[in-house]
Amino acid sequence: MRKHLEIFPVTGLPEVAAGADLAALIADGTDLRDGDVVAVTSKIVSKAEGRLTYGTRQEAVDAELVRVVAQRGETRIVQTRHGLVMAAAGTDTSNTAPGTVLLLPVDPDESARVLRTALKERYDVNVGIVVTDTLGRPWRNGQTDLAIGAAGVRVIEDLRGTTDSHGNVLAVTEPALADEIASAGELVKGKADGVPVAVLRGLQDAVLPVGEHGPGARALVRDAEFDMFSLGTREAARAAVLSRKEPSGPREVDPAVWVGLLRDVDDVRLELGDNAVTVFGVEPVTVGVIAEKLAVLLHAEGYGVTVRPGPGAEATVTFGSRSR
Repeated sequence: MRKHLEIFPVTGLPEVAAGADLAALIADGTDLRDGDVVAVTSKIVSKAEGRLTYGTRQEAVDAELVRVVAQRGETRIVQTRHGLVMAAAGTDTSNTAPGTVLLLPVDPDESARVLRTALKERYDVNVGIVVTDTLGRPWRNGQTDLAIGAAGVRVIEDLRGTTDSHGNVLAVTEPALADEIASAGELVKGKADGVPVAVLRGLQDAVLPVGEHGPGARALVRDAEFDMFSLGTREAARAAVLSRKEPSGPREVDPAVWVGLLRDVDDVRLELGDNAVTVFGVEPVTVGVIAEKLAVLLHAEGYGVTVRPGPGAEATVTFGSRSR
C-alpha cells in the first residue's frame, strides 16, 4: 500500500512550438527527483514534434483513422493507427491557428522514451514519463485523462493470484496504473489553466530502473478482436447485414442461439443439418426474413454465414468458422 502521494503542477511553461526542448522546459520548471513520475499532456508533445497539419478537422480524422467504431452525424469515434479508440482520432483545433489541426504524436511511447532518456542524461534524474490525453468512456458521462504513451513506469499492476483482506484469490484484478497516474495528474493541471505538466511523487515502486522503459502504454490497448464492444450500435447492425464473412471449416452450433426466433411466426420450421440450418415455410417472404434474422444471430456469435434460397418457400443458412 502506498502511504503518501504528492501531485503538483509545473507552472510557468511558455507556449510550446515545433522543436521545443521539453526536457529543458520541464527540468527548469520544477525540482525533479529520482522516482518521480511526470505526466505530460500530449498536446505539448505534439507541438514540440511539429504534428500540426493544414486543412479541416474531418480531413485530419480521415488521415489518422484505421476504422470507424461509431458515428453520429459528423461526430466520429475511431480507432487510430496507435490502436486507440477515441473521438475525432485525438485531433485538436484549440489553441492552434485557424485552418490548422494538431495531431497526436506519431508514437507516444517513443516520445515518452526520448523525454525520459533526455532527463536522465542531462539532469541525472530517473523518472517515469506518462503522456496523457483526454478521452470519453463508454457508459459514463464526462471525460478523463488516460495514458497514451509511457516510459519507465509500470503501466499495469498485476494483482492476479494475490489475496484480498478476506483471503479471496484475485483472478482478474489488473489496475491500469498509467491511466490512474494520468487522471491524478489532471487534477492539478486543469483544462483551462494552461498547465500541461504535473509531477507525482511517492510512486517510486512503479518507476523502472534506468535503461528499462517497459512495454509502454500500448500494453493498455485492447485489440479489437478481443473487444466485446468494438463497434457502435449502428455499425454493429450494419456489419451483421452487410459485412458477413463466408464460412470457413466446420463449427458446432448451439441451437439455443435461435431460441425464440419463431415465436409468433406461424407455418415456419427450422431443420438443423451439418453446418447448415434450413428454413421451411409457406410464404417465401416470411422464410427469407427468418433466414436473414438467423444469419444475423449467427454472425453475432462469430460464425461465418451465407444465405441461399431454395425451391419454393425454403432457404438454407450455412455456417462455420469465420474466415480470416
